[in-house]
Amino acid sequence: MASLPGTQTLRFRRPNDKPKPSVPKNKHDGILQDQIRRTARLPWSPSFAFALRMILLVRISGAMYSNIDDCDEVYNFWEPLHFFDRGYGFQTWETSPQYAIRSWAYILLHILPTGLARFLAQDQKRVAFFAVRIFLAVLSSLTEVTLYRKVYERVNHRVGRYLFFMLLFNAGMWNASAAFLPSSFAMYTGTFAFAYFIAPSSSREPIRTLYATLLYATGAVVGWPFALALAIPFVVEELFVYSGDKVPATSHGTWMINRWKRIFGCGTLAVLLFIPVVGIDSLAYGKLAVVPFNIVKYNLLSSDRGPDLYGTSPWNFYLLNLLLNFNVILPFALLSLPALAITYMVDKNRLGQSKGSLEESSPFTVLALRLSPFYLWLGILTAQPHKEERFMYPAYTMLCFNAAVTLYLIRGWMETAFVSVTKSPYRASRTSIFSTFTLSVLTTTTVLSASRIAANWKYYHAPLSVANHFEATELPHLLNVTGLLPVPLTSTRRRSKKDEELRIDLTPIKDFNLTLCYGKEWYRFPGHYLVPDGIRVEFIKSEFEGLLPGHFPEFNGTNDVDATSWWPRPQTRIITQDQNDLNKEEPSHYVPISTCTHLIDVDFPSHPSSSSQEPRYAVQNDIWDRVECLPFLDAQNSPLLSRILWLPGSKWRSMNAWGDYCLLRNRQLVADRVDMVKRLEESKQ
Repeated sequence: MASLPGTQTLRFRRPNDKPKPSVPKNKHDGILQDQIRRTARLPWSPSFAFALRMILLVRISGAMYSNIDDCDEVYNFWEPLHFFDRGYGFQTWETSPQYAIRSWAYILLHILPTGLARFLAQDQKRVAFFAVRIFLAVLSSLTEVTLYRKVYERVNHRVGRYLFFMLLFNAGMWNASAAFLPSSFAMYTGTFAFAYFIAPSSSREPIRTLYATLLYATGAVVGWPFALALAIPFVVEELFVYSGDKVPATSHGTWMINRWKRIFGCGTLAVLLFIPVVGIDSLAYGKLAVVPFNIVKYNLLSSDRGPDLYGTSPWNFYLLNLLLNFNVILPFALLSLPALAITYMVDKNRLGQSKGSLEESSPFTVLALRLSPFYLWLGILTAQPHKEERFMYPAYTMLCFNAAVTLYLIRGWMETAFVSVTKSPYRASRTSIFSTFTLSVLTTTTVLSASRIAANWKYYHAPLSVANHFEATELPHLLNVTGLLPVPLTSTRRRSKKDEELRIDLTPIKDFNLTLCYGKEWYRFPGHYLVPDGIRVEFIKSEFEGLLPGHFPEFNGTNDVDATSWWPRPQTRIITQDQNDLNKEEPSHYVPISTCTHLIDVDFPSHPSSSSQEPRYAVQNDIWDRVECLPFLDAQNSPLLSRILWLPGSKWRSMNAWGDYCLLRNRQLVADRVDMVKRLEESKQ
């Protein structure tokens, strides 16, 4: 019988009906457990899609505006890629077939964006350069957001949120995310693998083990073999730790056999990655080339060779460098394991209800394994005499994870202390002390990172800016004065889009036979992708006495190499006599200064060079015209704080010493080339 509107009714429970248990809303079941406001709605955290859009915005900005911090990135990767793409470029001894310690398989992973740029941007090399960087930035963004969401789901929502903002705003990731380096590639694959490692190992999720194994192996085989060390905690867990499984004592033997079978089966599949990599590298070098083994052999198994030839650094190099790039979150990362131990003593419930037993793993053990890769990597690299900033790249995301965990644990201590003093969990749930603390840490690291990023741009971006001026202004100027530009640059009329396209057509510049030279600034050469076709780049002698790169040899049909194979650039198979692995200087890699039509050089007036091999070219006004000179930080004579950070205002800038980073033009030589081209054009008419 239907009830009348507004009628109140009673419903009696039947004898067999059982009340449904009360389920807290949005209860988190990760490794780390909130102890206050457990039933409250979770605080805001970005979804995967929104997080990806945010990180993409920052990473693509980094791809467009970050510096090239390492000359190895240019000479060992950008230059071989340019050679494969355009047919010429610099060759280091590492890509010479008698040594073969750089993988062409890795380099060719980046050929697709250059081809796409060629199709979309009318074969402009500069666009190809940024297309590769954006491609790398997208890869980095995908891996970072994947890790963030896995931490959010499997560890704790607050830890995930802290991790997201630490990744989003820090100078280290700004530099590493778009770098064309095997260590950056190992960071991408290692971050993806670590995202799968975050979930406790379980017999119910074998696909997690497969994905993590393949990703760790890809980073080592395709990228950098030493990055495999980051997988050691993962392998230890797979072999010996129950982690996500609950195993009765009677089933321990069967469990271990199954775990070992699983990890070794995944490892066997991972070994198959060698087939395409060795195949491509062997085609490139014209012989069997196992590049990962060659890298390990040179760096660890050579008595009279090895990386120490290129310099050594003190034990604290990485600590200081990480402090520069990660500022206040580095101490949090370093304190993660001690913080976990303290939490075990003062806030044990923070890691859930499981106390650990003979049948299951303690959650403290599970989390400690996930905090250990950063310590392991830092310890291994610190023990090596030869140190470089890029070597730390694979562990950058793990550093941020450790810092996020520590920040959460410290917040937990504060909550525990507050409740202990006030005896009121309710007041603890209403106070803003804890959120203010975490917000202050994240705000501080964001501000310091932004200041560091701005400092890198303001202080050290001149090499890229000067290279752009050479292409965008100096070369069009030379074409303009010879009448080869359809629209003069000095024209006062407004240029159309078509005029602009004609203006940047630098094809005729090859008739000038120009040579752009680098002396003591050889290690800041940004690569041929930022130098138009038709310009010869050479080195002149400076105080540096090591081995500089030479040009890839030309293939003239008489070289003793097979040119009929599937490999389109047989020059990579030519063994030349001007390369060595002892860092011995090769005089044939220099040209006389008299052959240089343009020169890139830096001049520091506060401490001018007195060397005969490094004269002050920028003040030789009778020989060189200063085409473009930009401020460049004189770090040696600038205070520590003002040289590592940037603040707006002239007062902060005046604290530093500055030099001039210059594009110089040989007045007489260029004038002769201009006259030559004019006569050539007149003869055609």
